[in-house]
Amino acid sequence: MSKFFYMGAGAVVAFEEKRAWITGVVAVIGYAVYLALVLGRSGDGVPLAEVPYVTPLLWTVGGAIAAAILLNIAVAVAGPGEADVKDQRDKEIGRLGEHAGQSFLVIGAVTALILSMAGADRFWISNALYLGFVLSAVLGSVVKLAAYRWGFQSW
Repeated sequence: MSKFFYMGAGAVVAFEEKRAWITGVVAVIGYAVYLALVLGRSGDGVPLAEVPYVTPLLWTVGGAIAAAILLNIAVAVAGPGEADVKDQRDKEIGRLGEHAGQSFLVIGAVTALILSMAGADRFWISNALYLGFVLSAVLGSVVKLAAYRWGFQSW
């Protein structure tokens, strides 16, 4: 197993922390690929709102989901006993990360709603929603990782 998931002196990273890393990294890479594809197509003098975006969006979302599933399976196979172990701390950290990440889901949905009411192009509405999902996954992962690395105050 890679030393990336070790904090030193034999301390092993929790399985849920590994899952948070996977979620965050896959979300960032997937969105970066999507941006590269869409922005690359707009370089031909085509206005950004007229760039064909649906196919790249669907492929990058589907690819990110598949990659996350495969990486989670690989991590579970590498440490078969770890995948089933989830203590109270893991549950509280997971809940904290999900609650923090949901804020960007709401922001993305409200932005899409406002864009829709303003009569914006479907390109901008779709991208606002996609960005909201990506930021939600990234923020949730960052909060979880921070809680695992530096602790957190449970109320």
